[in-house]
Amino acid sequence: MKCVAKILIVDDMPENIGVLFELLSKESYEILVAQTGESAIEIALSEHPDLILLDIMMPNGIDGFETCDRLKHQQICQRTPIIFMTALSDIEDKIHGFSLGAVDYITKPFQQEEVLARIHTHLTLRFLQQQLEQENARLLEEIEARKEAELALREANRTLQQLATLDGLTLLANRRRFDEYLQQSWRQMLRDHKPLSLLFCDIDFFKRYNDDYGHVAGDECLKQVAIALSKAVYRPSDLVARYGGEEFIFILPDTPTVGAIHVAQRVQDNVAALKLAHETSEVSQQVTMSIGVSSILPNGHNSPEQLLSHADHAVYLAKAQGRNQIVTKTVE
Repeated sequence: MKCVAKILIVDDMPENIGVLFELLSKESYEILVAQTGESAIEIALSEHPDLILLDIMMPNGIDGFETCDRLKHQQICQRTPIIFMTALSDIEDKIHGFSLGAVDYITKPFQQEEVLARIHTHLTLRFLQQQLEQENARLLEEIEARKEAELALREANRTLQQLATLDGLTLLANRRRFDEYLQQSWRQMLRDHKPLSLLFCDIDFFKRYNDDYGHVAGDECLKQVAIALSKAVYRPSDLVARYGGEEFIFILPDTPTVGAIHVAQRVQDNVAALKLAHETSEVSQQVTMSIGVSSILPNGHNSPEQLLSHADHAVYLAKAQGRNQIVTKTVE
């Protein structure tokens, strides 16, 4: 095999080493030599030969069988092909060698063609095995990289989906998410024969607030109000959304009018607790909210649009009647 391969010869007989060294050097192999099992293990662990020719009968130190056994217990040598060299012809010795991890036997005295053929065969198998291992490792890396890319893509898509349904300023659900969830909640309550309620909330005299304190302060006010509104509901099924401008809206599935009024009262209490100054308001020296409450039992004769229209009309009445109050309008 005309390639640069590293072969370790292990034999206690210098004349055997000489014969093999001369033969294998002509084939351009890199040759390493050890005369005891112990030194063979040290060389194998440091030099990583591609193949080991190992004599069985070595009276000085450990024999070939024990050397092979120790080598195969080293992870770095587990796949290194070991060919035993022996004058023994006992089949039990050969079976024992194979059980320890040897791949072949070469008999003494050496036949050059046989030696070269066996070495060529097992180096070829070893190099093919290494190529396969490298290819498998590369494929595993590609698979892992693809998995990571897919996870990153899913996470990016999830983030984009969240961003697409969130209001950028308040981080509440946006109008798009409100529209989707209203339809979803309507279908669910229609199937379950349960009530659905909306709260339509409007910050009182917010245009004056922006005029007096500036739009930066106005944005900060909206953020704080949004947090206060979020704290007014506790169920995962409840949704708080920014409807537009200073308007906010709640979707409360499985909630009758009385329950919706309780939520509206919590909203007003939470906003009042912020103590946001609003000196030009006509109803308070602090930021307040007008709230319209609308409830419905979905059936085949009404619609979510009716529920929203009634909530909108209710908040209009709350503002017309003096603001900073809750007005209820139930859909029949």
